[in-house]
Amino acid sequence: MYSNLLIINILKYLNANIYNKIELDNLEDLFNYNKFYLIRLFKREIGLTIKDYLNKMRIYNSLDLIINPNNSCLKVALESGFTSLEYYSEVFTKIIGISPLKYRQFYLKNANLSDNIKNIVINNVISLSDLKEKIEFYLRNTKPKVIVKVKRLY
Repeated sequence: MYSNLLIINILKYLNANIYNKIELDNLEDLFNYNKFYLIRLFKREIGLTIKDYLNKMRIYNSLDLIINPNNSCLKVALESGFTSLEYYSEVFTKIIGISPLKYRQFYLKNANLSDNIKNIVINNVISLSDLKEKIEFYLRNTKPKVIVKVKRLY
C-alpha cells in the first residue's frame, strides 16, 4: 500500500516549516481542503494529530540542542519552534518524561534519577526516533509514476 500523496505533501510542508508557527487555517488555504478533513486524514494516516506531530518533531530536534550546557533553555525553545519557554518545558516534560534541565543532567550523567525514570526517558527518546523513521519511510513510500508508452497507429 502506498502513502497518501496529500499527506506526503503536508508532511513535507510541516517538516520544511517546523521552526515556524503553523496554523491549520494556513494548511486549509495551502492544500485547498477543509481543515477538519485534513486533521482526520492526517490522524488516520500518521496516527497523531498535526499538533502532536509538530510537538514531537520539535522536541526530537531540540534534544541535540538541550544537551549543550552553553545553550539556555529559552534559546533551545525558540530555536526549536516554540513560542515560549513555559510551553516548551511543558511539552518536553510530557513527551520525554522529565524537564529539559533534568534531561541535560541525565545526558551528562549528573542527574540523580531512579532506574525507573531513566528507563522511561530512554524509551520515550527511542519512541521519538522510531516516529522519525516511520515518517521517513512514509515519505519514501510514494506510488511510482507510471509512464505509459503510446503506440502509434500509422
